[in-house]
Amino acid sequence: MRSNVKAGWGLKGAALAGMLFLHIPLLIILLYAFSIEEKSFVFPIPGFTTKWFAVAFEREDVRRALGLSIKVAAIATAMALVLGTLAAAAVWRSRFFGREAISLLLILPIALPGIITGIALRSAIGIAEIPFSTWTLVLGHATFCIVVVYNNVLARFRRTNRALIEASMDLGANGFQTLRYVVLPNIATALLAGGMLAFALSFDEVIVTTFTAGQQSTLPIWMLSELIRPRQRPVTNVVAVFVIAVTFVPIVLAFYLTRDTHDVAGSVK
Repeated sequence: MRSNVKAGWGLKGAALAGMLFLHIPLLIILLYAFSIEEKSFVFPIPGFTTKWFAVAFEREDVRRALGLSIKVAAIATAMALVLGTLAAAAVWRSRFFGREAISLLLILPIALPGIITGIALRSAIGIAEIPFSTWTLVLGHATFCIVVVYNNVLARFRRTNRALIEASMDLGANGFQTLRYVVLPNIATALLAGGMLAFALSFDEVIVTTFTAGQQSTLPIWMLSELIRPRQRPVTNVVAVFVIAVTFVPIVLAFYLTRDTHDVAGSVK
């Protein structure tokens, strides 16, 4: 009995240590966003100020990077919602040769290391002689956004009774009516959760963006360049806090929307 109690406390202690290891750096970023010191990290902080928040959002390069990140994430999420849902419906409804192989290929971009996906996309863009633009970024981000939506929607489809669709058709509803009144209400929260997760992942993506952006700069790429050539470090921390907030809220909402689903998507990423 005592050994079980010791094992329980040991497990709780290890879990707490892991959580602190993950979240203390985030608290440090938040703390130094208010530092009065401009060029270096000094501990203890010599003073606190909120001026860097105004400075960050007055800088044109920050606003430009923020606008590009939101634009790319929104378009990639819209593409993922359509293509991911169609793919999930096809895999759920149909039985055909190679179905499992297609399912594996769909989730491969998020299972592989990001640098592999980035190199593959860069090679494809080069071979096709496609100039780097917002659309190369969108295509790059859509590769893993589709996976997130696909996993969420497929998990919800597997929990949906096929008899509902058959009953709808038997009662005289056409395909569009069945989709609108039966299918979509059943997968609505999965679509919302998948869309929010996809947006969050696209918004803070760095590795794939590096290979598909060309000379463009999204917000995470801007942050990376600022860390390499530091100036006004608290501004970088302010932007980091903003990115954390933008990605944290959708992920938490997606968790609550899919907490009754056994196969929660996006966990691989």
